[in-house]
Amino acid sequence: MTLVSKEMFDRFNDLKVMIVGDVMIDRYLTGHVDRISPEAPVPIVLQHSRDNRLGGAANVGLNVSAMGAKVFLCSVIGADENADIFSELLANRHLTSEGILKSTARRTTVKTRVMAGSQQLLRVDQEDSFDLSDQEEEMLLERIEAILKAEKIDVIIFQDYNKGVLTSGVIEGVINKSKQLAIPTAVDPKFKNFWAYNGVTMFKPNLREIRDQCGFEIDTTIESLDHASAYVKKQLNNQISLITLSEKGLYISNGQKSQIIPTKVRGLVDVCGAGDSVISLAALGLALGLDMELIADLSNHAGGQVCEKNGVVPVDKDQLLAAFVSVK
Repeated sequence: MTLVSKEMFDRFNDLKVMIVGDVMIDRYLTGHVDRISPEAPVPIVLQHSRDNRLGGAANVGLNVSAMGAKVFLCSVIGADENADIFSELLANRHLTSEGILKSTARRTTVKTRVMAGSQQLLRVDQEDSFDLSDQEEEMLLERIEAILKAEKIDVIIFQDYNKGVLTSGVIEGVINKSKQLAIPTAVDPKFKNFWAYNGVTMFKPNLREIRDQCGFEIDTTIESLDHASAYVKKQLNNQISLITLSEKGLYISNGQKSQIIPTKVRGLVDVCGAGDSVISLAALGLALGLDMELIADLSNHAGGQVCEKNGVVPVDKDQLLAAFVSVK
């Protein structure tokens, strides 16, 4: 493992990060089961608590903020009760809402998990996944450009969950602007606009996504992943490919050299949110100009750390620092 200094971690505090993508609320209804319903063969959960958390691109914002950087979250939510809850969650985490637009044409995305203790019994999704209208797209791009004009952004993250915010127009507009301002970009793509990120600096799919999109067989050997990375680079002209490999760790390549970093999970509890932590640390490392191996190591440890915790939670900076810095 590459050893780093506390001073390097302190440099995260000086960064400003823009995150563009699909935000949502992760809602947990937690209780216990003591009987089966007489109405149907399903458990009855006696609810004890209801917990709302920032999810999707907003969870990436929590990860970036947890590392000390300032976050500018840009997205579109509904104009409903859940939008008010989302805004309150942002305020509670001291995250600015200046990049958040509200639309009467869509619902705020909410993923509700019904839990019996730590066991998830059911998930109910409330969402609209159609693309932004032309007017909404224009308004979002105007808001993004205003922030880019007012702030010196160090890196832009695209966080795509196929909920309609990251249209091809938004993607192209932000990448073009980032090139004009020499701001590096990183994307965690999904299936719909997988190949829309032409010119992005760092491309971070997972193994399932890249297997689905490349159209040829990909295994977890370095040779196979090198072939996939070269194919991606031909399509997108990206500088770095970072592919998460689930329990096998992650792969990273800059076209000249590549490697596989084994997983750092010590006790798997919940994989939810691991990808958010990986893209967050990878983008922060990109903003600092860290070398490829260190970016991979940081990202891998961050993803492994959150897998040891229940639910969608951000990375813990102190724990991550302890994994890297030797106490003298």
